[in-house]
Amino acid sequence: MDIPLSREEISAMRRSYGEVGMVDVDPDPFVQFLRWLDEARKNPYIIEANAMVLSTGAGADLSSRTVLLKDLTQEGFSFFTNYESRKATQMAESEHVALLFPWYAMERQVQVQGVATKLSAAESDAYFATRPWGSQIGAWASDQSRELASREVLEARYKEFAERYPQGSTVPRPPHWGGYIVKPTTIELWQGRYSRLHDRIRYVASEGAWQTLRLYP
Repeated sequence: MDIPLSREEISAMRRSYGEVGMVDVDPDPFVQFLRWLDEARKNPYIIEANAMVLSTGAGADLSSRTVLLKDLTQEGFSFFTNYESRKATQMAESEHVALLFPWYAMERQVQVQGVATKLSAAESDAYFATRPWGSQIGAWASDQSRELASREVLEARYKEFAERYPQGSTVPRPPHWGGYIVKPTTIELWQGRYSRLHDRIRYVASEGAWQTLRLYP
């Protein structure tokens, strides 16, 4: 087998991080997060700054995937998905999840740990109505996480629902599709620094307030 990269080459992959670190951060983690999100949104090297890695499950059933942040309030981080997907099944078994925003181009990441609960039907209806028609049809066509016999089967299902709900008509939200909100218990900011002396600031929820800690890298 032709190996394109040796173990030595992989081990040698390394870069130096920047000199600019975190001196002062806002005492409200949501305010601080929105500042960083806005900077990431404006960075031309970051694609979909609201993309976040969602980790669910435990033990042998632990899994991660990328979803999109669609709202942020003082209650938490919201996203939408299929309620019959693997991630939804895992969240039904354990509500504890982690989120990760990896903004590599800015040498930053934000890690969130918290508890996931479903949004109300009204909130899910309201967001679904704003989605592009093709995405609405896709939500009907996909039995997310289930085995698919072929791409042709998926295309046929998409065509079926596109004919049922033609473009320009009102597409109802599928009962198996909706939103979750992750109420954070910790929010940790990471900023890359020289000599691997990175900056780490962790916000910890405590009795209705936030405690701010600086951690060793």
